[in-house]
Amino acid sequence: MVPTKNDLPESTRSKIIALCNEKLAELLDLQLQAKQAHWNVRGPRFYQLHLLFDSVYSAVVELTDTVAERASQLGGSPEGTVQCIAKKSKLPAYPVDLKDGLGHVQALSTAIAAVGKSARQAIDQADELKDKDTADVFTEVSRELDKQLWFVEAHLQAEQ
Repeated sequence: MVPTKNDLPESTRSKIIALCNEKLAELLDLQLQAKQAHWNVRGPRFYQLHLLFDSVYSAVVELTDTVAERASQLGGSPEGTVQCIAKKSKLPAYPVDLKDGLGHVQALSTAIAAVGKSARQAIDQADELKDKDTADVFTEVSRELDKQLWFVEAHLQAEQ
């Protein structure tokens, strides 16, 4: 860790940095899964889904930056390489053979929901470590992922 005058104890900062890097890997994986869907969607709702998946990607890019910068603020180094993502992300691999729109909607909504659940667990972990600021970061992540999940899942719900 690099020196900082942040008043959180070093042991707390170390644990929070590790937590941020775990969540960063999941968010970067989700970001790439959204792009995979964006590039490969086909079918009658192509254009709308193509745009939706790109907007999910953009939203997640913002979240990855927020989480990575939190690790840096605490004296850590964000670990965002492909190798780190592959090692740390707990998301299932995205099916690269998907083409139909609803298949992508199903796969991407599953991934968004998993990262959202993980973010809520991270809120609790940060609270246990008495780091309200990082808990707030993960609250922001959770809230945004819930919104993105709503946008994506709406394509699976029948018209009322």
